[in-house]
Amino acid sequence: MSSRKGNGQQGSLQQGRRVLDIEARAIAGLIERLDHRFTEAVDLLYGCAGKVVVTGMGKSGLIGQKIAATLASTGTPAFFLHPAEGIHGDLGMLARRDALLAISNSGETEEVLKLLPFVKRLNIAVIALTGRAQSTLAKNSEVVLDVSVSEEACPMGLAPTASTTATLAMGDALAIALLQKRGLKEEDFAQFHPGGTLGRRLLLKVCDLMHQGAAVPRIGHRATARDAILEMTGKKLGMTTVVDEQDRLLGVITDGDLRRFLEQGTDLAHASAGDLASKNPKTIGPDELAARAVQIMEQHAITSLVVLEGDRRIAGVIHLHDLLKSGVV
Repeated sequence: MSSRKGNGQQGSLQQGRRVLDIEARAIAGLIERLDHRFTEAVDLLYGCAGKVVVTGMGKSGLIGQKIAATLASTGTPAFFLHPAEGIHGDLGMLARRDALLAISNSGETEEVLKLLPFVKRLNIAVIALTGRAQSTLAKNSEVVLDVSVSEEACPMGLAPTASTTATLAMGDALAIALLQKRGLKEEDFAQFHPGGTLGRRLLLKVCDLMHQGAAVPRIGHRATARDAILEMTGKKLGMTTVVDEQDRLLGVITDGDLRRFLEQGTDLAHASAGDLASKNPKTIGPDELAARAVQIMEQHAITSLVVLEGDRRIAGVIHLHDLLKSGVV
């Protein structure tokens, strides 16, 4: 029993490695065949004044949905059109300024081919991702990208495996080449992902998260140490700002400042807030990214920053807990 189980595990491992090897070679084969047609496809999609419409049936359709999503998330307006639904009423989704990215390994998928007369009437350019360069789809396309594979990973050669992997990789190559051509930056990418971690890092500003108004711990520099401790306790940020008569920042007092003061053997009862304060605290502007606040805190091993604007006027305080709650960290 144990021997049969061991043989079964070994057979599964061999099968898994065989599949991955076939699919890896399928993608590697694309690199050798990539030529001027890829550049033409990128240029066509880049110059598209409308949207990139991706279509395909079955497994090719599922790959097409992923390609459309990747294009849309990297700066190229795109959506997926199911070809069967297209020929049964959804062709109104296509417009004259669009481009069609048609996926069919055989190049003879009936539902995809039925779209072509309508597409041609609208003068929509077609880019074919196909495994047969002499197929009907290829002959009716402006650009043909060869995604053929020497074999499928399916031992019967029936289930599309290596061919769909190669098509997906070609779609990613198009999307990233377009991203590069558009000069998309991290900030632009974040605009398409506002709900994700990257979006939070690149869209949230300090002013969106900081404590402000009465929530900011603040005492005058002539206040007593007791006053400072009460302000720190009441505002629950583990610190307080210290200001002059014009309400400009002079320094901050943290729990660490109090401990260091006591370690020196100085009488806390006779100390003023000005005596206790660190005179050159780390600060940040309200319009800087919250991710920058995280960077400063990590660099200096601190948990809060005073937010300043103008002539050292206190706009607020941002604490590490605020950044953790927001998901920036």
